[in-house]
Amino acid sequence: MQTKNGYITHEGCDHIFFVGFLGAGKSTLARNLGRLYRRTYVDTDRMAERLLRKSVRECFEQDGEEAFRCAETEVLKRLQDEKSLLVSCGGGIVERECNCELMHEMGVIVYLDGDLSDSLRQIQHPEKRPDFNLDDVQDLYRRRRPLFKKSADYVINIREKSFGQVAEEAGYLLWEEGLL
Repeated sequence: MQTKNGYITHEGCDHIFFVGFLGAGKSTLARNLGRLYRRTYVDTDRMAERLLRKSVRECFEQDGEEAFRCAETEVLKRLQDEKSLLVSCGGGIVERECNCELMHEMGVIVYLDGDLSDSLRQIQHPEKRPDFNLDDVQDLYRRRRPLFKKSADYVINIREKSFGQVAEEAGYLLWEEGLL
């Protein structure tokens, strides 16, 4: 990071990756911060769908989870030539250590940490989420939460907070750290 004419300029790849459990608000936060700070926002799930030419659900059903995880890794690799992106990551992106390594090489990881109940309250279309099954969701949450925590450079507690409160806290933190 350098200062030029009073403005912070970032050298190299300086993405901000938002990770967290299903329904944590990663996409909404990245999109809204992007509008506010004039930064481009991307979503790894949408990018993987374009790469695969099918929905996440179709990929899970037709090709299996491993095929989707490979597509996620390919999507991350394609972001290496970009600059200053706000990246909303699919909930399972931390399942592969190589994905976490790629994200750290390209920028910082912000974990939106909430309880399972926070996520369940936000999920509006569970039928579109291939790894969402009410019978297994607690196990999935328990398995992924330590992975999110391990990979995170910053943690934002979203428990019992409105979206506005989370966005304000995230924006302030990232601005103060010179990342936005």
